Formats: sequence, structure tokens, C-alpha cells
Amino acid sequence: MQRPAEKKAGVHTYISQWPIYSLAWSVRHDKPSRLAIGSFIEDYGNKVELVQFNQDTSDFATDNRLTFDHPYAPTNLMFFPSEDTTNPDLIATSGDYLRLWEIHDDRIELKSLLNSNRSSEFNSAITSFDWVECDTRRVATSSVDTTCTIWDIEREAVDSQLVAHDKEVYDISWGGFNVFASASGDGTVRVFDLRNKERSTIVYENPTQDRSLLRVEWNKHDPRFIATVGMDSNKVVIVDIRFPTSPLMELKKHGASVNAISWSPGKGHQICSVSDDSRAMIWDVVRPGFQSDSGGDIEPEMWYGTTAQINQVRWSAVELNGIGIGFLNKLQLLKV
Repeated sequence: MQRPAEKKAGVHTYISQWPIYSLAWSVRHDKPSRLAIGSFIEDYGNKVELVQFNQDTSDFATDNRLTFDHPYAPTNLMFFPSEDTTNPDLIATSGDYLRLWEIHDDRIELKSLLNSNRSSEFNSAITSFDWVECDTRRVATSSVDTTCTIWDIEREAVDSQLVAHDKEVYDISWGGFNVFASASGDGTVRVFDLRNKERSTIVYENPTQDRSLLRVEWNKHDPRFIATVGMDSNKVVIVDIRFPTSPLMELKKHGASVNAISWSPGKGHQICSVSDDSRAMIWDVVRPGFQSDSGGDIEPEMWYGTTAQINQVRWSAVELNGIGIGFLNKLQLLKV
């Protein structure tokens, strides 16, 4: 089914039947401009929908057979993180469990449901997960029960589980082979190396007392840098892991709480942040030779305004000038 896009130079809008919370870009070469969007309905019954953007016509195509039911609102979505079309066409979702779904031309089927708490019928909510191209067997999940779990999805088994923080773990991000970062309700970002599971390194601590860190995003292009966002904070904090005692810089131009961040996969020095102030801001940071102290007032390189609070942002790893944002029931693609 073709859906017309709202026309605006460099901006294309898809209107869903549901409020949008989570979104993901496919990275397969044979599925350019394919996205998944997850609903936010305060009920058990939620949806995940695949949407195809046509670059030539600037329209969106959907297929009702490629929309599937999801228990609770999915906290995160990710396609299989490889461009190689010989890999299975999979999408992972998180919520009450980590689930893997297989995408066919005319249907989407549940492939596996991964439950790390076999001794109980109850499972602690999974707040987020990450899946990296350098080791596609491994998916790392974060949970409200203070743990991070590394899954071997080929064996459908837990590879390792770590008590990572003193409070809920809200987000997780791989930094490379065996190394990941997590952000927590205890106000810290910690870095873990699976070769030494007994210890972790605190690379950032929220100076605001009793204030959770909700988002962490490792720069996949330049692994020296990690970005994090605190609860009810208008700041994006950039950390250089070589100098973890104080942040490299703080991006403070949003007028309300920042909800999500996404590094540019192609240019390691750009990051996009979205906020309750209805703005998406693109920042040019950590350029070669760039010096900053966190007290400096850094201006965004560009910004884009919407009509409502923006919940989510994802920068495409295939179309490097494409950014997807989600607000209300709208998916917008920005060309930057």
C-alpha cells in the first residue's frame, strides 16, 4: 500500500495508525530505506510495522502482512546488523523479553523468545539492547533488575550475565568486540570488558545527585567517544574514555529534556539529539584538533523543528545523510 508523504524540502513524513516510540533502519543492501517503527500504546497489545521509503517517488509503501503484534511497547528495535544479503533477514525487539523475528516477503514469524530467568514465569523488563556487526551472534540487553545479559542468539542461550549497576540499567551500547557501556539509575556510565567480567570502569558520573542516566550511545565510528543523557536533562554529555574524570563537552542548547541521541555512522564527529522541545539538533563535535571545555556554549550545526515532543532518533548506517525521527504518530525522514 502506498502512503503519500507530506512534502517539504528534505523532509518526508509517514503517518502511522499508532503513536511511535521506537524505530530502526535496515542495513541490508537489498532493502535500502526500509525502517521498522514500534508503537507506544499503554496496553499489552502493541505493533511493529515495516515501512519502505521510495527514493524516486518520495512515497512510503507498507504491507499489512509485514506488521506484527508485540506484547507491550517495544523498548528498542534493531535489524540484523549486516549489509550482507546472505544473512537471514531478522529484526530483534525488546520489552518483557528479547525476541527475534524472521522477515519473509509475505509475513513475519517469531523465530525465538529469549528469557534469561528460567526459574520464574516472571521476567524483568528489558529496557534496551544492542547488536553489533563485528560479532553478530551476540546481543547485549539491559534490564531493570540491575543486570546486563549477553546472548548467543545462534545457540539461543545466555553467554554471560553481569550484575552491572546498583540500580536499574536503562541503556546499553557496544563499543567493539567484547566491550560495552551501560547507563543506569545509579547515575553512572560504566564500561565492561567481557574478558574480565569482575570489574568495570566508571567513565562518567552524573553530578546531579540521585539523577538517573537514561541513554548511552558509543560512537561506532570513533570508539574514543561515548554520549550520555540524564533523566529530565536538556544536556547531551560527550565523554572521551581516555580522560573519564570529566566530560569532553556538554551540549546544552535544548530547551527541554533530551529523549534520544544517535551518532552519525559515516562521520564520527556528528551526533543528533531530539528533545521534548520539539527539536532535532545536529552537533559537530570531536573534530580532529577540536578543543573544548565543557563550560563552552557549543551551538548546533543545524536544527529542525517539529510540532510535538520528539521521542526517538536513528541515523541511517546505509544512507549516511538520512535521519529518522519519531513523534506522535509520525515518522519523519530528514535529509542532512
